[in-house]
Amino acid sequence: MIPTPDLSHLNSKDFRNIYEPAEDTFLLLDALEQDQDELRALHPSICLELGSGSGCVTTFLGSLLKPSLAYMVTTDINPHAAIATMATGRKNGISIDTVETSLVQGLLPRMRHSIDVLCFNPPYAVTPSSEIAGNGIEVSWAGGIDGREVIDATLPFVKELLSEKGIFYLLLVSDNKPDEVVRLLQEDGFNAHICLQRLAGREKQLIVKVTRRT
Repeated sequence: MIPTPDLSHLNSKDFRNIYEPAEDTFLLLDALEQDQDELRALHPSICLELGSGSGCVTTFLGSLLKPSLAYMVTTDINPHAAIATMATGRKNGISIDTVETSLVQGLLPRMRHSIDVLCFNPPYAVTPSSEIAGNGIEVSWAGGIDGREVIDATLPFVKELLSEKGIFYLLLVSDNKPDEVVRLLQEDGFNAHICLQRLAGREKQLIVKVTRRT
């Protein structure tokens, strides 16, 4: 069993500015751990997390892949999250490079077809569209209409980022119409299916696993 990353360097003041790991985070960790043999056999060169928050997911993935020399990189538009992600990596002995940017902005074309493991726990809460702008903690949850606006804006880039052997893990909730998201990914030429799901209170959380068709 891979331990949850040590976040003792972060406190309640930090979590006023960045997303604190919760049930959705841990479901994503469980999906990665469930696939640990597959991920290690992949021998990934580059792993990318979009919207890294505290850095918990990428740090966990880096620990899972040890002693792999995979390059761990994250993005987050929130400057507090960028700082926290690097600090979490250091605390747990994982080297992480963080790009302070919105989603994939600035990564293409340089990282085209280069990402072997892609993770995204997106802002999925149903909110007014106006709430998805900004660069503070609100962008970690505000998803706009159906909680899908940020998700839908990101999906077209998956084909550009993912390597031929790459795997994409996307967290969704039932409000996001996950069956529709799976269908959109399949229509875009991917294998996509729900690989793990769990109830968190009244909210159903799901992980969609995506690979290229061979």
